[in-house]
Amino acid sequence: MARILENRQGRRNVLLTTDDILSVVREYQKITSGVKSYDEIREILEGNRFYLPEEII
Repeated sequence: MARILENRQGRRNVLLTTDDILSVVREYQKITSGVKSYDEIREILEGNRFYLPEEII
């Protein structure tokens, strides 16, 4: 699960686990399967949203 880390300056960082990264890559591969053009991939990705669950610590 992605974790949001807050620092003393109030800036947030999102810490991704290996599973989070693999999940994003898996979704990317599923959505862009069979597409060969960079422009087509960008168009497909712009039409989709990716969500990661967060845990604020």
